Amino acid sequence: MPTLLLIAAFAAAVLSAAALYAGSRHCRWVSWRRLGRAGRWAGLLLAVVSLALWIAAMGVGIGLCAMLGTWMLVMIVLPYLAGMRGAPDGPREDGP
Repeated sequence: MPTLLLIAAFAAAVLSAAALYAGSRHCRWVSWRRLGRAGRWAGLLLAVVSLALWIAAMGVGIGLCAMLGTWMLVMIVLPYLAGMRGAPDGPREDGP
């Protein structure tokens, strides 16, 4: 397994989850919320790239599991990091 390929797959999964979080209305970092729809599209594109890299490095079964595991772990950690950092909870579009 080429190490550089694994690092690129991991980085793409992390950036994908971060972009999807930034594009969601639940994002607590106001500076990230500006990405909006572009963040969602970038996140989906990076998810496909990450999946392709993981599959190229490890095969279909393990690559799919590694991508989803990395992706979901980062998606769970980001809101907790935002909460621990005391990120201001700005106004939302869905009400109080």
